[in-house]
Amino acid sequence: MSQEKVTRAFGDLQLDPRVVDGLIDMGFEEPTPIQQLAVPLVLAGHDIIGQAQTGTGKTAAFGIPLIQRLDFRKKGVQVIILTPTRELAIQVGEEITKIGRYRRIRVLPIYGGQSIDRQIKSLRQGVQVVVGTPGRLLDHLRRQTLKLDQITMAVLDEADEMLDMGFIEDIEEILRHTPPVRQTLLFSATMPDEITRLARQYLTEPKLVTVSKTNLTVPQIEQVYYEAPEKHKLEALCRLLDITDIAQGIVFCRTKRGVDDLVSGLQARGYTAVSLHGDLSQQQRNTVMRQFRSGEVELLVATDVAARGLDIEGVSHVINYDIPQDPEFYVHRIGRTGRAGRSGVAITIITPREYRQLRLIENITKTRIKRERLPSIADVVERQKEGIKDRLIRIMEEGKLGYYRSVIDALVDEYDPMDIAAAALKLSLDLEPSANEVDLDTVHFGNTGARPGMVRLFLTLGRKDRTSPAEIIKLFSDESGISGSKIGSINIYENFSFVEVPEDWANCVMSCLHRLNYKGRRLFVEPARARR
Repeated sequence: MSQEKVTRAFGDLQLDPRVVDGLIDMGFEEPTPIQQLAVPLVLAGHDIIGQAQTGTGKTAAFGIPLIQRLDFRKKGVQVIILTPTRELAIQVGEEITKIGRYRRIRVLPIYGGQSIDRQIKSLRQGVQVVVGTPGRLLDHLRRQTLKLDQITMAVLDEADEMLDMGFIEDIEEILRHTPPVRQTLLFSATMPDEITRLARQYLTEPKLVTVSKTNLTVPQIEQVYYEAPEKHKLEALCRLLDITDIAQGIVFCRTKRGVDDLVSGLQARGYTAVSLHGDLSQQQRNTVMRQFRSGEVELLVATDVAARGLDIEGVSHVINYDIPQDPEFYVHRIGRTGRAGRSGVAITIITPREYRQLRLIENITKTRIKRERLPSIADVVERQKEGIKDRLIRIMEEGKLGYYRSVIDALVDEYDPMDIAAAALKLSLDLEPSANEVDLDTVHFGNTGARPGMVRLFLTLGRKDRTSPAEIIKLFSDESGISGSKIGSINIYENFSFVEVPEDWANCVMSCLHRLNYKGRRLFVEPARARR
């Protein structure tokens, strides 16, 4: 994709070519709504309050203008980003680093649990952006190993989460160490009174940026999802293709590099697939669309932007190989199928870490996406057998077998006709399951003390929280989508509980409930240790 296209996508902003190069490497083709609204305001120097949930692209909404405005010649800390958890600090640090990779920006995540001496050493070497949790940042300020007197921008990310975790006083102390004249950006999914007070006290004439997600509706088509480990997503996709009757399918990836890599992988395995993304010329795009519309190829692998506006009546399946970064993109994607009253299927492949994004899509679109289990190699082979039977019947009904019968006639006196037919199939087809079947289970939980097929989870809710089995079942069901009937034994103790769930639901339950705010505090959920 050209720099002009990326720049135009962000509202004709004059972005530094090196920032654009970073965005191109990350596969950016179009900004999400929060990015469209926030980036111009931040570049213009305004303080902003951004009301947006995780999964809407808000990190890039402040990351792009942040990198654009930094003075990379200075070694001191110019931007401080506060996050509620170490996981988010690492994630934000990685994304800022990617956006600024061509501007020689040094980003340092600071959080508890990591060697403070290593952090001190990195700070002495000079960094421009510090991303950290309030507790560890305060530790450095008190040791005087972190100086915030050159700060030009402060970002409070997931402010309501930090409020829930009791960090408001720490945040205020950190802000008092920064210059009074600075740009402050506050992002929060909700706006409780304490966050509003914080904004009034520390932001100057802020602009409000709100992304409304209340009116998204999805077409009436079948929607299913499958869980697969990241490293085996291609294998998972191939198995689904092998057992699914796809007339024409569109497969969506987040980035153009992802599109090209997936097409290469599919073609190497014998599937007919073509790429559609922003780097194609109009002539190349026309050729690809002609091949797809004519049925020459069965799969069109595309980015969100490249597929926008496509109207192809014969699309039977849409496959989200990468879950979209914004729920609106999900609705746009799956709307490519089920046209003109026809039935359609939307398939989404997710990794264990992506369940919260899936639940966000479900909550905003007010729909439940059905969970299915990935087929095994045995399932694929069984499906292939059915296909072979159908083909054999068609060939026999067509006749014209005289030449082949003459070969068989010379063998029937000496060999069993069944063995001859089986050998003929083996000669022409390799159907036997591989001894080295790829294991698509994402996690092996080992012995957690549960019954066979179940995983026993440790949950930080107990009698002191006045919890009950019915409340735990409702919590698990509401947050993860698991049916209450699937939940096994529940043992409640004073400070914690043990809950059994099926193995294939364990990742989903943990991903959706771990670190969830519930009854004013944060839950922790993890596999239990085996009983002795």
